[in-house]
Amino acid sequence: MRSLQADCSQCFGLCCVALPFARSADFPVDKAAGEPCRNLLADHRCGIHHRLAQDGWRGCVTFDCFGAGQQVSQVTFGGVSWREAPDTAPSMYAVLPVMRQLHEMLAHLQDALALEPGAALRADLSDALAEVEAATGGTPDQVLAVDLAALRSRVGGLLRDVSASERARRRRRAGIPTPPRRLRAGADLAGADLRGRDLRTADLRWADLLGADLRDADLRGARLDGALFLTRPQLAAART
Repeated sequence: MRSLQADCSQCFGLCCVALPFARSADFPVDKAAGEPCRNLLADHRCGIHHRLAQDGWRGCVTFDCFGAGQQVSQVTFGGVSWREAPDTAPSMYAVLPVMRQLHEMLAHLQDALALEPGAALRADLSDALAEVEAATGGTPDQVLAVDLAALRSRVGGLLRDVSASERARRRRRAGIPTPPRRLRAGADLAGADLRGRDLRTADLRWADLLGADLRDADLRGARLDGALFLTRPQLAAART
């Protein structure tokens, strides 16, 4: 299994070119999709990487491609950049967000398998992992043809099953009644809008945080040990 950690040294600065953003609290300017960021250097490095947050580029600090950038750069397009082959640029830019979603699914599936669920669920997770892994290795046209909605629905259902089983198991061990309060150990916070919430005293042990919006949530002092499906971008967007 390839690394799901971003390696910008193996990427063509794709997130700095392919993705659009709007002037906001996260970015100081507007940028269209396919337009190189004004901070992108000729060698695909960021010219202000050491001061992104201070200069208002918070969206860059919280972004994580889960290794999709180097997969697209080095595997899907064989190490030939959009600068070297500009005709491939539109396809490369279109593939990146699809690949990122596939890599995020891989990360969650790996996390789910690490929880050692029962045999039947483990088999289903392994099958899904193999399917997503195969999708990431396709040609540009094959990657773009992936039915993301169907795949996300299948993977999401499996993750919900793992979450419910794991949280129930841990609650039983800890003697916590079920169902728990919303902000209590083992809570189901998947998809929850927690933007700006003061969670400094929250007990989020074993909570399902899949897709929860933690932007500007104050997690200083919160208990997060064993939180399920909590990602690096979520933590980067919160105050910790």
